[in-house]
Amino acid sequence: MELAWLKTFADAAETLNFRKTSERLLMSQPSVTVHIRLLEENLGAALFQRNKNRVSLTEEGKLFKGEAEKLLRQLEQSVESVHSFAQGYRRKWVLAISPLMAETVLPYLLKSFTKQHPDLELVIRVEESEKIEALVETGEVSAGISAIQPVSRGLHSEVVYKDELVFVVPRDAYDDESGPVISGGGMLQSHYLFTHHHPAFWSELLIKLRLKIPGLRTMKVTQAHIAKRFIQEGLGVSFLPRSMVRRELMEGRLLEVPFEMFSLPTAATYFISKDMGDLEKEFLERIQTVYFS
Repeated sequence: MELAWLKTFADAAETLNFRKTSERLLMSQPSVTVHIRLLEENLGAALFQRNKNRVSLTEEGKLFKGEAEKLLRQLEQSVESVHSFAQGYRRKWVLAISPLMAETVLPYLLKSFTKQHPDLELVIRVEESEKIEALVETGEVSAGISAIQPVSRGLHSEVVYKDELVFVVPRDAYDDESGPVISGGGMLQSHYLFTHHHPAFWSELLIKLRLKIPGLRTMKVTQAHIAKRFIQEGLGVSFLPRSMVRRELMEGRLLEVPFEMFSLPTAATYFISKDMGDLEKEFLERIQTVYFS
């Protein structure tokens, strides 16, 4: 049985269209037909039922579809393992992080962490916070950093840090000393408020804001780095965790305005794992050292 036959069958079983499979695999349609025929002869079973120009999977084809996909996944994993071993890696650690975490100190942190563990293959999966708990629970990832506190009792979770929210507006042409006083309420009345780029605090915050500012205009921008760019371009304003805008504030690309209408909530970040081994403890300590030192 040839590997090429399996790959052709797996694609054709997904598309149920030999022409599409030929286009996706960059091969001729007759070659697709030959691969399927040879595979069926090798298995001694028909995998597709042909009806004029349409094909469908037989019961044997449906069964073999799962087996072929499993074989191809195992092969891919084996090839990856060999490549990793050749690079000097002897362990693998998969970390799921929210896009919010990727916007902060993570690059700096990973640089020092990987230098300390040259035999560790570190895989970073950027996932929405809503998905990270399930990924850790199923073992698909080794650990996760999420903006949402997990609810499963079978998981270990610890607050990495708590971030204060800051009200961020576009930078004006004045310096901090000579410029006019900027009113938070005035900015919210004259600009769009970018919302929903954090999964935890927006529902509560919007209720309070709408009570204070009738006619508040909002725009959902679900990625924080896009919200920051929009603010820099003068399109609107928003509330963001301080750690996410620290560099932009220091470099003068954004402006923080005091907000005194009510107390703003904090945004917590959680480290999630099934077990707290030495590697997990060290990684957590490194994050907390960066934020709390």
